[in-house]
Amino acid sequence: MAWNPDTYNKFKSDRFAPFYDLLALVKSKPDMEVTDLGCGTGELTGKLADALPGARIVGIDSSEQMLSQSPAFANGKVQFEKRSIEQHVESDKKWDLVFSNAAIQWVDDHETLFPKIISTVRKGGQLLVQMPDQHQNISNQLLDELSYNEPFGSALKGWKRTSPVLDIDRYSQIFFENGSKSMTVFEKIYPLVLADADALFDWVSGTAMIPYLEKLNGEIRPLFIDQYKNLLRTRFDKSPVFYPFRRIILEATF
Repeated sequence: MAWNPDTYNKFKSDRFAPFYDLLALVKSKPDMEVTDLGCGTGELTGKLADALPGARIVGIDSSEQMLSQSPAFANGKVQFEKRSIEQHVESDKKWDLVFSNAAIQWVDDHETLFPKIISTVRKGGQLLVQMPDQHQNISNQLLDELSYNEPFGSALKGWKRTSPVLDIDRYSQIFFENGSKSMTVFEKIYPLVLADADALFDWVSGTAMIPYLEKLNGEIRPLFIDQYKNLLRTRFDKSPVFYPFRRIILEATF
């Protein structure tokens, strides 16, 4: 997908909050080998490295646009590679820590994906994942609703972004089935307080809207944007806007 780092980073402090909750669950050990799945610009990979003295970290991402900013955070202990998460977990390489912040929701079939990710964790190692609960987030629900309406339904040929995210009970079961020795699994609401519905649109435009806009060309694209803005303005008609953003936090040792 055509990611825009500047748009994504517009709400940097809000986007970073779940990362720090995930980071707090890391069980640090000396000389860890770590991989960051979906590292984006690499800024948070750098913060992960700061919290793990002596660790060697490889951040991977499939977006050339996002990785264009990663050289600023690379050094002798931190390196970045252009690779998809699916490709990365097919490797025989094992890691002491597999870390992923706000990325795995873009990869399909979590029933198959998570066992593959777990297979890359060394014995005694740890997996940490943070991602949005897209089924529960209102902004995603409104996008789905709009995509069914005409003329967008025809333009999209019935396509809509189907979230692969499972419920937290299922993730805990997958961890158990794949040999977890301990786990921490929970959902948390991060309260976003934004100036108005248009500011909420700016938030969504950096993530959930991207795959829809990639499939809409010509005059229908600005029409989709305008109608989505109107849906948000109707749903969030007060200023400032309070938006309860749901995130899933997963931690397990194997």
